[in-house]
Amino acid sequence: MSSETNPLNVLFLCTHNSARSILAEAMLNHLGKGRFKAFSAGSSPRENQQPNPIALETLRHAGISIDGLSSKSWDVFAQPDAPKMDLIITVCDNAAGEVCPYWPGQPATAHWGFADPSEVQGGDAQKREAFVQTLHLIRKRLEIFVNLPANSLSRLSIEKTARNLAQD
Repeated sequence: MSSETNPLNVLFLCTHNSARSILAEAMLNHLGKGRFKAFSAGSSPRENQQPNPIALETLRHAGISIDGLSSKSWDVFAQPDAPKMDLIITVCDNAAGEVCPYWPGQPATAHWGFADPSEVQGGDAQKREAFVQTLHLIRKRLEIFVNLPANSLSRLSIEKTARNLAQD
């Protein structure tokens, strides 16, 4: 499924595509070393939705590129000319329970629920800490994922592998 010339395409979904899915997209592209190509989208992005500024700040502070990150609807990836996804991972409980569009190629799916750092109440320090903690949790799971042997990423086992990582 994945090779040096054909990276494994992974789409991270959340409701607004402003925090968790953005963090996951950037982190997988950072860790993936060309074996993976990450994308993100939202089931219901708000009009003129932008990535959460604290999410972008958190990524910058972690030394992770924010180039090209944008909030967009998951409808973009259901179009005929969209990149073909190999794996779709929901990172919030709301998006996991929604009826998804038809995904060309019937990609594997998994749910990795993370608490929404943008919902944390308190001052700027508490909000920033919530984003740092969420990025840390995403990174831990993705570090395991990107270091899996190639046979764990075959068409038949990718869904099971991704779902098992949700248990960690």
